[in-house]
Amino acid sequence: MEFKGTQSILAPRDIVWRCLNDPAMLQACVPGCESFTAVSEDEFLAVVVAAVGPVKAKFKGNLILSERIEGISYKISGKGEGGIAGFGKMNAEVSLVDIEGGTELTYLSTAEVGGKLAQIGSRLVSSVANKLADEFFKRFNTNVSALADASAEG
Repeated sequence: MEFKGTQSILAPRDIVWRCLNDPAMLQACVPGCESFTAVSEDEFLAVVVAAVGPVKAKFKGNLILSERIEGISYKISGKGEGGIAGFGKMNAEVSLVDIEGGTELTYLSTAEVGGKLAQIGSRLVSSVANKLADEFFKRFNTNVSALADASAEG
């Protein structure tokens, strides 16, 4: 499954980049995230509750940031185990460019699932995964834009 999208964020690129590397900001943007703990500068442990059709599960996994090019791009790799529900893996490339009035964030993501989740049907799983990715980046946009706005006022 492959997903892509773009968000125009009303914030300078340095603020967007800083937020992309801030564990508290990332946790606030992940739908269903119950915990998000830094293991190192590049690795985080997360617990996320997600529902895909009739299957609702608590996924425990990790997220690794790699191939960082300061202020420009990085890769996110994540995998989670949901017990009997199965597993999920995700990789995303995130890049930033300056646009008038802010920053354009573009992502290209791939995901795969196994176990019970894979039996539900790829169309439903793909739809939910795409919705979760879209929700993450919409929340990120809202939170970062608000932060930049508050910084500009203060």
